[in-house]
Amino acid sequence: MAKEKRNYSKRDASEFNKFRTFWQILVCGWIYMFWYKVVYRLEVYGRENVPEDNEYIVCANHLSNLDPPLLCAILPRRVSFMAKKELFDKPLLRWWMDWLGAFAVNREKLGASTIKTAMSIKKTDWVLGLFPQGTRGEYGVIKNVSKGFANLAKVTKCGILPIGILGTQEKKKLPFSGKIIVKIGEVIPYSDNVEDMVKSWIASIEKLTGFKYEE
Repeated sequence: MAKEKRNYSKRDASEFNKFRTFWQILVCGWIYMFWYKVVYRLEVYGRENVPEDNEYIVCANHLSNLDPPLLCAILPRRVSFMAKKELFDKPLLRWWMDWLGAFAVNREKLGASTIKTAMSIKKTDWVLGLFPQGTRGEYGVIKNVSKGFANLAKVTKCGILPIGILGTQEKKKLPFSGKIIVKIGEVIPYSDNVEDMVKSWIASIEKLTGFKYEE
């Protein structure tokens, strides 16, 4: 009998266990963080804006593949990121993201499994993380913003924690050759008005990064 293919778009609360917690702390909080500090001279502002509970969704602008582990490294809680389902087709990358707590998502459609996973995360000590732009964006510009993140905030009754990232688009290897600045904004309160939450996030990212929004 053929082995049933695992559904990486759905995660139960039990999967956000001590093993994945330790792995994310080890990989992101220690290894990646050392790299960010030594190579990129990382600076983080606005830590006081991070809520003590987990009633929020982490939503940042997206410049490179450095962004997900960066946010996992600087935030006090572990973060489960949504990742495009195509990435889970690659065995090694699938294993890596699985153990870091990520889950697959269809960027074209907010499926039931995504909503169930978001609700499962809320039952744990982790928080949901995603990039409203869906994919890496152009430096200095905010565009291609999907409403999906605001819909998830509405369904889960969570606020939105806006985070502005600068500098990860530059690939550096030599010590102290790069510069990454992360600015954490004030939480956007949960609202039934999805359009308002989207506009508030865009305004926050514009303020945090200096980028300009384009339709």
